[in-house]
Amino acid sequence: MSTAQAGFSTRQIHAGSIVDAESRARVTPIYQTSGYVFDSFDEGAERFAGTSPLRAYSRTDNPTNVVAAKRIADLEGGVDGVLVGSGQAAIAMTVFSLASAGDHLLTTQLLYEGTREMLRGSLLRQGVTSTALDEHATEADWLAAVRPNTKAIYTESIPNPVGGVTDLDLLARVAKRAGVPLVVDNTVATPYLCRPFEFGADIIIHSTSKWLAGHGSVIGGAVIDGGSFDWAANAERFPQFTAPGPHGRPSAVAKCGRAAYAGLLRSSTIIEYGPTMPPTSSFLLLHGIETLSLRMQRHISNAHAVADALSRHPAVARVHHADLAGSPYRALADRFTPLGAGSIVTIELHGGRAAARTFLDSLDLVTQMTHIGDVRTLAIHMASTIHGKLTDQEREAVGISDSLVRISVGLEDVSDIIADLTQALAKTEGLA
Repeated sequence: MSTAQAGFSTRQIHAGSIVDAESRARVTPIYQTSGYVFDSFDEGAERFAGTSPLRAYSRTDNPTNVVAAKRIADLEGGVDGVLVGSGQAAIAMTVFSLASAGDHLLTTQLLYEGTREMLRGSLLRQGVTSTALDEHATEADWLAAVRPNTKAIYTESIPNPVGGVTDLDLLARVAKRAGVPLVVDNTVATPYLCRPFEFGADIIIHSTSKWLAGHGSVIGGAVIDGGSFDWAANAERFPQFTAPGPHGRPSAVAKCGRAAYAGLLRSSTIIEYGPTMPPTSSFLLLHGIETLSLRMQRHISNAHAVADALSRHPAVARVHHADLAGSPYRALADRFTPLGAGSIVTIELHGGRAAARTFLDSLDLVTQMTHIGDVRTLAIHMASTIHGKLTDQEREAVGISDSLVRISVGLEDVSDIIADLTQALAKTEGLA
């Protein structure tokens, strides 16, 4: 069926679906194969030349993966998408497809630490530099930071872990004036809460391991092409999209039109780097997406209740969540995430690291582990784990204090979540 005019909940179940020609199975099968049969010598040559619509190899094209990628692209409002083996791979493939040695990226300062580590680690070693601007930077500040070799502006719709909401309108204006794509990591929001293409983004990435899959059982990533960036008009900055391929093959723009970015990823970047998502992971991802809207509604209602309860607890010094009445991000949340600003609630405790240790070690229902977007409520001390490699000054610059604990609010009965958090907080009494 066509889902073009259908609602979100319908599309999360049906968009991109295929019916297996042999079995007529209603659920998308797991196509567990490394490759595909060539019926003739010439057919093999045509598939590798890209002149045949048939598949050549599962490293770049697997039917199960294609359904999942198309479904995410549909929910985001994009024209095409590709899946990769992890969220980190999605970040890497996005950057590698746009920038190379001598190039530059502009980013927001508040980013997932794995992204920041890549920017100051492997990418820097390969000659790709970056400049991070904080949340107080004006449009003029951003424009002044653009260089002739800048290849993208990179941000997160809801930064992990401290929360907040990014002003996508501002960054989209800057990106358009600079002639570079705006790349938005929409992992924490998901397309149910925020659709960055509607605010001027050009490329969206996801760690599909999180809320999209939703059950802590799979690792994966996605890169979605909005079809909005004019690669031909910016050919001098991005020649890889308009230059003919090897042996006179058509360019990504000539072959794929609006979906040129996804086309280049699929035909070049992913082939060369090989971060393939296994079809079994795509199968699990599809099952998670089918209930995304229902889960996100519960995630949000539980997160609101948890944030409210913790904001009134005497052991808690501060609660970070953009939907709270006193949040400095409340207006941005109303604009970009009107259904809710995600289900991460970050708290700072009276009593510093000692209080955080006692609190986390006293939890019973809530699991202490590094993950977010699970049906289970999870908590972690950021300064000693994910941000443990940073100096005190570096942690302070990105809002990570010694007492900060990230809570990814799950789908349990909210009264049980709050009861467990409350009993653990009681154990910190006297540590302030």
